[in-house]
Amino acid sequence: MLFEKYLIPDYMFERYDEITPAFLASIGVRALLIDIDNTLAPYEQPDPDERNFAWVAAMREAGVGLTFVSNNHRARVERFAAPLGIPAYWDAGKPMRKTLDIAMAALGSGVEDTAMLGDQLLTDAYAGKHIGLRTLIVPPIRDKRSLFVRAKRWIERPYIRKYRRMH
Repeated sequence: MLFEKYLIPDYMFERYDEITPAFLASIGVRALLIDIDNTLAPYEQPDPDERNFAWVAAMREAGVGLTFVSNNHRARVERFAAPLGIPAYWDAGKPMRKTLDIAMAALGSGVEDTAMLGDQLLTDAYAGKHIGLRTLIVPPIRDKRSLFVRAKRWIERPYIRKYRRMH
């Protein structure tokens, strides 16, 4: 497959809160760049919920650096990030690297100790993998049903199947 190197994630989980500080420590990760929509919350959920707060608290307690890197717009990203007290970058242009580099610099981390967490292979996994980050992918919480989103998910399927065969 043409883009295996960039689209097969390093790790897949059923939900973001299965990713623990102990797991991150075991793979040498001390900082996470995190997508919001369909990774931590569905698009329709404007504010963080109790699970989001609990997971963020556990990460902070363990010393894991967190920042949001989202392709969504400022109002959505700030509304979700502010109550959690997490720095956020909106209109990030994933899979381009510029915002990821800025976010890592703000966290004081580099590619060797940072991972990208998201739900999309074509944006989140590709963004992380093409700059050398470990990638953690979860299934979308609630996907939009537009033709564009369905097409993206169709393109992702063989790479998800290959990941599952490898693991």
